[in-house]
Amino acid sequence: MRRREFITLLGSAAAWPLAARAQQQRAMSVVGYIDAGSPEPATHLVAAFRGGLGETGFVEGRNVAIEYRWAHNINERLPELAANLVQRGVAVIVTPQSTAAAMAAKSATRTIPIVFGTGSDPVQAGLVTSLNRPGGNITGITFMNVDITAKRFGLLHELLPNAARFAVLINPKNSVIAETMTKEAETIASAMGRQVEVVNASTNREIDAAFATLKQKRAEALLVAPDTLMANRRVQIAMLAVRQGIPMIAWGREFAEAGGLMSYGTNLMETYRQTGIYTGRILKGENPADLPVLRATKFELVINLQTARTIGLEIPPTLLALADEVIE
Repeated sequence: MRRREFITLLGSAAAWPLAARAQQQRAMSVVGYIDAGSPEPATHLVAAFRGGLGETGFVEGRNVAIEYRWAHNINERLPELAANLVQRGVAVIVTPQSTAAAMAAKSATRTIPIVFGTGSDPVQAGLVTSLNRPGGNITGITFMNVDITAKRFGLLHELLPNAARFAVLINPKNSVIAETMTKEAETIASAMGRQVEVVNASTNREIDAAFATLKQKRAEALLVAPDTLMANRRVQIAMLAVRQGIPMIAWGREFAEAGGLMSYGTNLMETYRQTGIYTGRILKGENPADLPVLRATKFELVINLQTARTIGLEIPPTLLALADEVIE
C-alpha cells in the first residue's frame, strides 16, 4: 500500500465517528419547552419533567434535545415564544404548567404535537374537545386546581370558623384562571355566608400593593389562586402573609415549604413527570389525539406548623389529622 493511500484511508477512518456523531445530532429529536415563569424557581420541576422523559428512554443531550423558552411572568411574550419554536420545527411543544402558554402553543400550530399542564378545565378553556378523546394535536394533564377551590375554602373555614372576610389573590393577566376563580370564589363565599375580596396582582410590586390592600380591608384569611407568577413569587407571598399575620392557603406544597401556612393540591413534581412521560410516548410515535387528558386524583394537604406558631395561630387537631405532611 502506498503511503498516500494509507494516509487517505486513515483519514477516512478518523472521519467515520465524526460523521456518525454529526448524523446522530441531526437525527436527535428536539422538544420545545415553554414556561410562563422564570427558570430559577422551577429547577426541581424541570428535573421531574426530565425524569418522566427518562422513563420512556429519552435523555437530554443523548437522544433528545430540549429548547427552553421562559416568559419571565410576562404572558404577552408567550405567542412569540410559541411561534419561535414552531419556526424551529421542534418535534413536540410542552407547556407543563400554564394555561396561557398552552393556548399560545395551540394558536401557533395545528400540526406539531402539544403536551400541556393546566390547573383549569381544559375543555372549558378550549384546549381540547374532550378529556377522553382530546382530538387534534394536543393532550396533557389537568391539576384540577380550580375544581378544588371549594375544598380550600372549606379548609380555611375549618381553621377559622369565625372568620367573616376572606380574600383571593389573583393574576388578572392569566385570564382563563382569573375569570373562573373569581366566579368560583364569589359563589363559594356566598354559599358559606362569608365576604370575599378579590385582589389582583400581575407584578412583584403589585403583590406588595395587594397585601397593603388586604391589610386595609382587614382580610382574615387568604387563598392564592393558581398561577405561574404566584408560584415564582411564593417566597415573597409567604413572607408578606407572615408579616401581616394572615393565614394563607395555596395550591402547591412549595408554598408551605417556603413559609406559607397551608397548601392543598396535587403534587406538581408528579404532574411534570407525567408530562415528560407523555412527551416521550409522542416522540416514540403515539398520536396525542389518542392519549386521554390525565386528571389529578391525589391531593395533599401540607401544614407549616412553624408558621402557625409565628403568627400565633393554633391549628385544630382535626385539621392536623387530615394533613399529609406537617412541617415542624
